[in-house]
Amino acid sequence: MAFMDFIKKQFIDVIHWTEEGDGVLAQRYPMQDFEIQYGARLTVRESQMALFVNEGQVADVFGPGLYTLTTNTLPVLTYLKNWDKLFESPFKSDVYFFATRLQLDCKWGTPNPITIRDKDFGVVRLRAFGIYSYKLVDPRKFHSEVSGTREQYTVKDLDGQLRNLVIGAMTDLFAESGVPFIDMAANQDEFGRALKGKLEPVFERYGLALDSFVVQNVSLPEELQKVLDARIGMNMIGDLGRYTQYQVANSIPLAAQNEGGIAGIGAGLGAGLGIGQTMSSALAQAMQGNAPPAGAPAPGAAPVSADEIVATLEKLHGLVAKGILSQAEFDAKKAELLGKLG
Repeated sequence: MAFMDFIKKQFIDVIHWTEEGDGVLAQRYPMQDFEIQYGARLTVRESQMALFVNEGQVADVFGPGLYTLTTNTLPVLTYLKNWDKLFESPFKSDVYFFATRLQLDCKWGTPNPITIRDKDFGVVRLRAFGIYSYKLVDPRKFHSEVSGTREQYTVKDLDGQLRNLVIGAMTDLFAESGVPFIDMAANQDEFGRALKGKLEPVFERYGLALDSFVVQNVSLPEELQKVLDARIGMNMIGDLGRYTQYQVANSIPLAAQNEGGIAGIGAGLGAGLGIGQTMSSALAQAMQGNAPPAGAPAPGAAPVSADEIVATLEKLHGLVAKGILSQAEFDAKKAELLGKLG
């Protein structure tokens, strides 16, 4: 090296790093045209670690503390450079600082519903979201597996990878556990603990430690949620007769607002209840194998006149107009009643 080149070269006596903002995981200390003075001071603050890399090989890792850089404090570097312990020359090495404090409020969620097989509902599409926190615990592993020689590596750079790992683990967990969606949604804390246990080895591979994992919501897409709500409603309503009565009862507030008021629904209410009872009775007889032949009156029932049938059909048609009966239900009952005229 020419004498003037040596004079131009600058030496570093103090090496330290203070974070200028949140979200930085790894920061390379600026070393261009600099050499570290033998006996320089290295300051590693709480919530930090420092890594020395020489010619592409990790030399030494330093935790929080104040260090004087000599052949005694850099034994691995000394070995890599084949230094004699009395050799006290400046040396060139890349220095990386790592933030080891907790990275909080990291969000995860399913950008699109994931398809899983469920015991209760068959194949369903599921959404979920929540938060987690982690910290960097192994700079050597993080440098080798993730950040490499980049000048800076941030939480944002890692966010997408970690989020996809969470979604993959969640899909596997549902498939392995066989727990129905209803049970999983009702026990989100346990679901979160199970996911944390599954993700911890994955985070460890990158030199990270998963500190907490929270599932805030597990749900179905809106169209599937409507199907689930309808199924829950049918389970609560019970048999068909009670369902018809339920429909009629729900129509009362609406009828009160229409012309004729509550009085106008009296006849319809009676007809609706009668329909429910008749249909329930017919269903029970069919199950017992005693269903009367088509068009025949029920056992013990008085003959039905044509005028009564016409009056009943008029009442049923009024229920269709009010939305209490569907057109299909009206047509079925109409066919049944007209069959009695034969």
